[in-house]
Amino acid sequence: MNARPRTVVHEVAPLETVWRLSKMYGVPMADIYRANGLKPGATIRIGQKLIIPNARYFQNVVPLYPNTCWRYIVIHHTATDIGNANVINTSHLKRGFWNGLGYHFLIDNGSLGKGDGQIEVAPRWIKQEEGAHCKAGNMNRKAIGIALVGNFDQDLPTPKQMDSLARLVRELVYYYHIPPSHILGHGDVPGANTDCPGRRFPWKALEQRLRNME
Repeated sequence: MNARPRTVVHEVAPLETVWRLSKMYGVPMADIYRANGLKPGATIRIGQKLIIPNARYFQNVVPLYPNTCWRYIVIHHTATDIGNANVINTSHLKRGFWNGLGYHFLIDNGSLGKGDGQIEVAPRWIKQEEGAHCKAGNMNRKAIGIALVGNFDQDLPTPKQMDSLARLVRELVYYYHIPPSHILGHGDVPGANTDCPGRRFPWKALEQRLRNME
């Protein structure tokens, strides 16, 4: 988002709060409540569309929590052309995933009202719960699951998705002391019968971005 303030409409994702939206868009919480006719402290619901007045910018906000269980990062694709946290949460619930959205983070591709490269933080991460993204190798218990919206058997992630992925991975690696050898694609996990995150996923481009951040 450019520096010129403008009004945007934000669709609330699972466990998002007005405080988080305030940080993401640089808008006081009181202004968000007022613009939507809400009393301070009012509960917002999944899928609710909120007016964000005079949004100064958009920035990804990634909370970090002390936890010694996170020893791997497993990268996925959604294998869909479009998506966002709400849509995939509903899909995972229908598939029987306990607590819905199985990943800890989702990186959007600009579809369904979300920004290209926007990082959506899933309830599992906020609650520091195990994932539902990779049974092989017991990774659900020890791996942070990151998914990018897209089908990378057919297409490539957008440059902004790759930039956000690199920044997110770098931050998680540094905070949780995860070695580079523990950054895996879903299909690289022993026992996983899948080509996720897709045959065209650009691993070299990710490695280059991570090196440039050193």
